[in-house]
Amino acid sequence: MRILVLGGDGYCGWATALYLSRKGHEIAIADNFLRRQWDHELGVQSLTPIQPLSRRLAAWQEVSGQFIETYTGDVADYDFLRAAIEEFQPEAVVHFAEQRSAPYSMIDRKHAVFTQVNNVVGTLNVLFAIREVVPDCHLVKLGTMGEYGTPNIDIEEGYLRVEHNGRTDVLPFPKQPGSFYHLSKVHDSHNIMFACKIWNIRATDLNQGVVYGTVTEETAMDEALINRFDYDDVFGTVLNRFCAEAAAGHPLTVYGKGGQTRGFLDIRDTVRCIEIACLNPANRGEFRVFNQFTEQFSVAELAQMVQSAAREVGLNAEIDHLDPPRVEAQEHYYNAKHSKLIDLGLQPHYLSESLLDSLMNIAIRYHDRIEVSQFLPQVKWREARNQRSRRGSAQAAVALSERQ
Repeated sequence: MRILVLGGDGYCGWATALYLSRKGHEIAIADNFLRRQWDHELGVQSLTPIQPLSRRLAAWQEVSGQFIETYTGDVADYDFLRAAIEEFQPEAVVHFAEQRSAPYSMIDRKHAVFTQVNNVVGTLNVLFAIREVVPDCHLVKLGTMGEYGTPNIDIEEGYLRVEHNGRTDVLPFPKQPGSFYHLSKVHDSHNIMFACKIWNIRATDLNQGVVYGTVTEETAMDEALINRFDYDDVFGTVLNRFCAEAAAGHPLTVYGKGGQTRGFLDIRDTVRCIEIACLNPANRGEFRVFNQFTEQFSVAELAQMVQSAAREVGLNAEIDHLDPPRVEAQEHYYNAKHSKLIDLGLQPHYLSESLLDSLMNIAIRYHDRIEVSQFLPQVKWREARNQRSRRGSAQAAVALSERQ
């Protein structure tokens, strides 16, 4: 297939582009490198050293013999996006090109507005470009399980059968997002669903859990292909933070009681899920929703797993409980359905099998790049202006002003 990966220089996008390329698909990447700029804005860096995209692609062509096309530009720039789609003529568009951090969206007003403008306008542009240029193209959009929140009922895959006053209907599952970022993804879902209804386009919304892991078969082929390992308080994931803390001899920082429960999946399953969605497209006019994760863990359970893994390699990892920076239930019911991708052939990897190789050993290997100051949370949900904003938000302000 001809597949355009929007945001192909980022964590999920890079692994996906390489995986699909190695599988024989014709791949193009579109990216504006904002993810790299946010590192400079926040004063952080990936634990793993990330090469420029040109160097990454040259290394990929050398080790695989596969060429990946590139388009440098912003999805929020409709003229750029339409031109790229007209030239490449994709059969599927995989959309990762969004600001994906909840803490980043909660730094202050500028970051909240930027997140919503970037994400919602970008997705609207993608929908219009598909309608006008490649109306039979399948949109595979990365959503988030965070759209659902933590309701006290089972979370279905996108839709819920409702009985009310003697009548029955199937409606979108109620959304309870927990940040301005998650709200932007809810807006995306509504816009995509509406576009499918009125324009008869096809789309799959992948409500993804927290992704972990740095290593795929493709990124392991050359050091220049290595993927991101973000552990800081804004873009880092809880598993990455725990592993980096263990490698640095720092206590594992659990927010509150640690009962917050979410879905998780290996990066190797992310790329496979994308391929499954591309090879099994939605019907014309269909807005399809898959919950994309393989296991559920609480934060406290993850801390205990990392503590045990650290002991296996001779590290002593203590567990420390901090005041929670977010506004969320620290203990709650959580049972989300996730059978549709399994039914289509996904064979999951499990955290117990990959924690050491794909996380802990990576943290140990690059421990000299760890900045301990990045562990503690500096963004708090109840504050209108956070420490992060006081350290500077020029990049986001400039990017937002250019869009407006």
